[in-house]
Amino acid sequence: MGKPPATLGDIAKSLGTSIGTVHRALHDHPGVSPATKARVLQMARNLGYRPNLAARYLSSKKTLRISVNTLQGTTSFWDEVRTGIREEAASILLENVELEFRTCPSLGEGEEEALEAAIAAKVDGIITFPSRPETLRPWIRRASRSHIPVVCVATDAPNSGRLGIVAIDTLASGAIAADLMGRFLGGRAGSVGITVFDMGITEHAEKYGAFESTLKEAYRKSRKLFEERTDLAGMYVTTEASIPVLSAACDAKVLDRLTIITTDLFSDLVPYIRSGAVAATIYQRPRAQGQMALRLLHEFLSEGGRRSNQVSLAPHLVMRGNLDFFLSRQSQESASKNGQNGQEARRLVQDLA
Repeated sequence: MGKPPATLGDIAKSLGTSIGTVHRALHDHPGVSPATKARVLQMARNLGYRPNLAARYLSSKKTLRISVNTLQGTTSFWDEVRTGIREEAASILLENVELEFRTCPSLGEGEEEALEAAIAAKVDGIITFPSRPETLRPWIRRASRSHIPVVCVATDAPNSGRLGIVAIDTLASGAIAADLMGRFLGGRAGSVGITVFDMGITEHAEKYGAFESTLKEAYRKSRKLFEERTDLAGMYVTTEASIPVLSAACDAKVLDRLTIITTDLFSDLVPYIRSGAVAATIYQRPRAQGQMALRLLHEFLSEGGRRSNQVSLAPHLVMRGNLDFFLSRQSQESASKNGQNGQEARRLVQDLA
């Protein structure tokens, strides 16, 4: 267990003064002598005190309104992203953040309207999945001109004026899939299929590029292990839509001879991993993406900072051998987060006392 964070009460106790005096000194309020202020600041540094931003917002009665513009999705991926955003809101700002969910039914449907509505509502910030960067770029720029920072999640909208991007390292995902495919296929000759939904979506294009370039490296080092053949030896599914691919392979009676690498981890995929039909899946950590997206936005709104932030999360590789570990960790994350929220609430009460 790590040492609990220092509070205003800890500083006051160490100096033998009141919490009110410590609060005024830290926030440069009148009524505190220069000598006392210097002592308070030095003790705060000694104890490693960090201001409680949630307490600051609560005491100022400020509420941040954040628009969350994401997809309905066909699996639990986007549900997990939204769960991560909710958890981060609860842990950082408690009930002083208001999330406005504008969920689009499918790719390219309702995304412009969602951004337009968020801008019209004068929210404090926007988290969005820009599935059509070219189309949404003008709207993101409009939000920026209206002083509404935008954080992209899962995929990027380059040159749009967005505040930042939180996504899995797509180049690493593609490279990992290629390395695995080479190992699983061994010396077996055959072609490899790659499924993408839309090459206009940045993350899909990057995964394809990384996979292709890594396979070329494997060709040179392994005597052109992967050569073009009429028979298909492997499939790399770069999107959440792996179940249709698996169903088609099953119907065509080729599932048992294919090496299949998928993306994400959800309940319908679990039986395929357990049976070995799916050799591995690249887990994109959707809950962490949601948490980091709101954290990035919150830090900018509360503390300022530079624009054009990029947060790349390392992908996790899930296979039959470690599947139960990841499933267990998924189920424990919410309970763990709730415990952290309780600690934050207790600290908040101390700081507001």
